Amino acid sequence: MLRNVLALRQIAHRTISTASRRHFENKVREKQKLFQEDNGIPVHLKGGVTDALLYRATMVLTVGGTAYALYQLAMASFPKKQN
Repeated sequence: MLRNVLALRQIAHRTISTASRRHFENKVREKQKLFQEDNGIPVHLKGGVTDALLYRATMVLTVGGTAYALYQLAMASFPKKQN
């Protein structure tokens, strides 16, 4: 049984270590330059169009959710009359 466990570990190690690894280009320096550039744009919008869309969607959901919560609070504050 010990021999099977050792063989399994060896196979697993060989499979993992010999698997092809994806090599990605390191873009950290480029991103650092982009985000540290002093161009008057807030850091949460420096990522481009995607960041702007996510920011606007977040603001719409936040304002809409706040308005809906206030509406529900107002409706709960004035109960309907029973006939």
